[in-house]
Amino acid sequence: MKIRDILKTETPHISFEVFPPKTDAGFNGVMSATEQIAALHPSYISVTYGAGGGTSKNTVEIASRIRDDMGVTSLAHLTCVSSTKDTVHHVIDQLKEKGIENILALRGDIPKDTDFPLPDHYHYASELIEDIKTRGDFCIGAACYPEGHVESEYKKDDIRNLKHKVDCGVDFLTTQMFFDNNILYNFLYRIREKGITVPVIPGIMPVTNGKQMKRICELSGTILPERFRAILDRFGEDPQAMQQAGIAYATDQIIDLIANGINNVHIYSMNKPEVARAIMANLSEIVKG
Repeated sequence: MKIRDILKTETPHISFEVFPPKTDAGFNGVMSATEQIAALHPSYISVTYGAGGGTSKNTVEIASRIRDDMGVTSLAHLTCVSSTKDTVHHVIDQLKEKGIENILALRGDIPKDTDFPLPDHYHYASELIEDIKTRGDFCIGAACYPEGHVESEYKKDDIRNLKHKVDCGVDFLTTQMFFDNNILYNFLYRIREKGITVPVIPGIMPVTNGKQMKRICELSGTILPERFRAILDRFGEDPQAMQQAGIAYATDQIIDLIANGINNVHIYSMNKPEVARAIMANLSEIVKG
């Protein structure tokens, strides 16, 4: 099923994200976690893509198993910055052959210590989106950044670039994680004013590791509100307490979003079925299948 069709319904939908193993030895463990998440009956499960080989080779396989064996709609990430156009075309053809209808088109992080762009590589996600449109009837998603992309000095420039990307053929957008819902609400107002009308799915990350969170914020530029900083300061060194607090904080965000009319939420569940399960239990009367 195409995600753009799922998003047309008025009832709340929750989706989750998994990532392929770094080595082949971890494949069965990832599949076990994915099966447990699929058992929660999410609206779809997305599968990330590691640029330049490694985890990328399993993206198509995992997305296919989610769709065919687990009966859940799958969304395959496709990152282009470290791959030639021929390599990307091969992956797109594989997805088409496997019957995967949904692709999240991403540029990806620019590799360090290399010239960019390399010959026969994509410069921007918009180029990838245009290429996907010519190679099959896919539902195409893209990323957006409520706090602004780290490479954009001004938010107005970031929104202008986002409008161009959407106009190239995007069906829906998924946000980078954020921890203050007001940031999203302000972002939605700004982009709607600029004519970006496709559905925007908030991306929520339940933080279960305090040290990891600090690293993520350094890379993404995500702003942490004081309320969340207090949680990190108090529970960041206690893994079990941090997981419980992180799940509670994420649940509060999701409930506020749904209460304000945003019915579709994507959860960066990080291959942790226990986290996904706890959030769905918290939402049992709010999100009914």
